[in-house]
Amino acid sequence: MIKSMTGFGRSEVAENNRKFTVEIKSVNHRYLDVTIKMPKKLNYFESSIRGELKHYISRGKVDVFISYEDFGENVSSVRYNQSLAEEYLKYLRQMAEEFGLEDDVRVSTLSRFPDVLTMEEQAEDEEELWRELREAVREAAEMFVETRLAEGERLKDDLIGKLDGLLKLVDFIEERSPQIVADYRGRLEERVRELLADREVDEGRLLTEVTIFADKVCVDEEIVRLRSHIETMKSTLTEGGSIGRKLDFLAQEMNREANTILSKTSDLAISNCGIELKTEIEKVREQIQNIE
Repeated sequence: MIKSMTGFGRSEVAENNRKFTVEIKSVNHRYLDVTIKMPKKLNYFESSIRGELKHYISRGKVDVFISYEDFGENVSSVRYNQSLAEEYLKYLRQMAEEFGLEDDVRVSTLSRFPDVLTMEEQAEDEEELWRELREAVREAAEMFVETRLAEGERLKDDLIGKLDGLLKLVDFIEERSPQIVADYRGRLEERVRELLADREVDEGRLLTEVTIFADKVCVDEEIVRLRSHIETMKSTLTEGGSIGRKLDFLAQEMNREANTILSKTSDLAISNCGIELKTEIEKVREQIQNIE
């Protein structure tokens, strides 16, 4: 199966008074480009998150949004700095003695001095935190892949339909090409007869001129290569996998052959068909840009 580079996935995991919400969305891009937006306290897991995503995504401009809520009650604790309190007390008593002041230091007074009592968050179990976050990332990524696969199937059906249409245009060019030479021979013979009046036409010279013309306008090789590229693209779409770059290369080659056909022909019908061929190939290329 093929994957579109456009997708969306969302997941929520709520455990142990915590909730993780992960959203993943993407658009087409030449390479894999992942941007992760999440709370600072989760930055430690960024490398692990990218490692998980590589199991699901190989190309695309991917945006990942992660939100985190902690509903726990005892998330902070008080820290008492005894050595600092002793320093404050020592200097306060020294000041009282030096200036003849009353030593009226109370515990409530001492506790208000900077950094004697501080609040600090309790350390969380990183392994447990990562387990819950990874579960949310995986669930969102799986949903993300499902939407990409569904869109990929629609792209495949549309592309195969366009490729079948290209084959019909190639068939027309292949059928029309011999008629160009026959028409040229007829026009050339008629013109020569007019010039020579009643004299006989040199069939050998006429054949030589027609052969030279036929060689100039011959597009047999281009038709064979073009048909081969189209069939290869169809079979590649059926095989599936990460095929976007290969399809893009094939489309470039198809466009090259179409250009050569247009440059060789002087026939209006084939020119019109060649222009339509290039237009349809460009539509195929546009669609291919959305395939991983």
